[in-house]
Amino acid sequence: MPEIPDHLDMGLSILFIGFNPSLRSGETGHHYANPRNNFYRILYRAGLTPRLYEASEDQDLLKMGYGFTNIVARPTRGIDDIDRSEYAEGRKILRAKLRKYRPKVACFVGKGVYAEYSRKSKVDWGFQPDPVIPEIHEFVAPSSSGLVRMPMEEIVGIYRRLAEYIAEHGE
Repeated sequence: MPEIPDHLDMGLSILFIGFNPSLRSGETGHHYANPRNNFYRILYRAGLTPRLYEASEDQDLLKMGYGFTNIVARPTRGIDDIDRSEYAEGRKILRAKLRKYRPKVACFVGKGVYAEYSRKSKVDWGFQPDPVIPEIHEFVAPSSSGLVRMPMEEIVGIYRRLAEYIAEHGE
C-alpha cells in the first residue's frame, strides 16, 4: 500500500505527528481517515478548527497553519505491525523534517509516538520541558484512535490547552 503524502510547509503553527497511517488512510490518501478515529472531532471540540472537517479535507488545514506527518510512513492495521528498524529510520526522518520545516509546535498524537521520537520513557500530557529540538515546542496529546479508553472530554481538554496556547501566542 502506498504511503500517504505529508502536509508540510514552512512556518506551521502545529505539525501533528502520528504513529503511522491506518489502512483506511492508505486507501484514501488522507490522514486520520478511519471512521472510528476521532481526530477531526477532537480538533473541532477543542477549538482548534472553526468547524468539523472531514479527513478528505486534510490538505485544507494547511491554510490554518496545521500540517500532518507520521513517525512511520507505511500504512498498517496497527502499531504492532511496525518493527523496531522502522521506528529508528522514522525517528531520523522526522527529526530532519522538524529541522527543515520548523513548526512552532510539534504535536505528538499519542504518548507512544513521542516516546519513540524522543526515546524518553516518562512522558506527561502537554508541553514537554526538555524538547529534543530546543526551538520547537513539543506537545503530547492523547491518541485520537477510537480504541483509546480515556473519556472524550478529558482528551478534548488536553487538546484545548494546545488551542489556548495558539490563541494566546498568535501563532
